[in-house]
Amino acid sequence: MTKTALVLLCKRPGPGIGKQRLAASFGSETTQQVANALLACALEDASAWPGPVVIAPADVNDIDWAEALAAAIRSLVIIIPQAAGNLGERLNALDKILRAQGMEQLVFIGSDAPGLVAADYVTVCAALQRNDVVLIPAVDGGVVLMANRTAWPDLSALPWSSEHLESALRYACCSTGLSVSVLKQSYDVDEPDDVIKLISLLQQDVRPARRALRKLVKTLTFQSLQVNNV
Repeated sequence: MTKTALVLLCKRPGPGIGKQRLAASFGSETTQQVANALLACALEDASAWPGPVVIAPADVNDIDWAEALAAAIRSLVIIIPQAAGNLGERLNALDKILRAQGMEQLVFIGSDAPGLVAADYVTVCAALQRNDVVLIPAVDGGVVLMANRTAWPDLSALPWSSEHLESALRYACCSTGLSVSVLKQSYDVDEPDDVIKLISLLQQDVRPARRALRKLVKTLTFQSLQVNNV
C-alpha cells in the first residue's frame, strides 16, 4: 500500500509574523506564545504520524529552525521550504516537488488546527483510497486539512483566508474531474474569539500539547480579566 505523507506548512513564530488578527487584540508577545503552543500541537500530530513527515517552513532562511523541530519529532523528517507566492502557488509548487520525489498521497495541515484528532487522520487516509481529494472544512468556511492522491489543480486564484475557501477549493478540484470527499467540519484558530473557545473545545483532550495550549489560554484569559478589572 502506498504510504501517505503528512505535510506540515508552518511559519516560525515571531513578532509580526503570522496571526496578525490575533496580534491586534492580544499583542505580539502573547500572540507568539499562542502560535508556539499551536505549533506544538501540530508537531504532536506529526510525531504520532505512522508514515513520512514533511515540514515546510514558510521562509527558506528557517531551514535550521525546521530541522530542530524535526529532531524533536524523529530522525527521518524531510525539510522542504515553501516557494514564493500566495498560499495556492506555494501548495502547487510543494505538491510538484513531493510528487517528483515519489510521494503520491499527501495530507496537508497547518499549525492552527488543534481540534484534529487521530480519528480524523484515519478517516482521511481511508477516504483517500477512494477519492482524489479529501477535505476537512473549517467552521468559518476555510479548511483545516486538505489531502490529495493526484496533483492539485491550479490553486493560485483561490480566495485564501476567506469564508469561501472550502467551496472554491472543492469547485476547483471537481471542475478538473477530480473526485472530492468532504468530511465533518473541524475548527482552526484565526480570530481572538477562536483562542478563547479553546478553553471549552479542548476541555476533554488529554494530549500533552493540547493540555498545555488550553492551560496557556486560561492563564492569558485570567490575566486579561485582572487587567480589565483594575
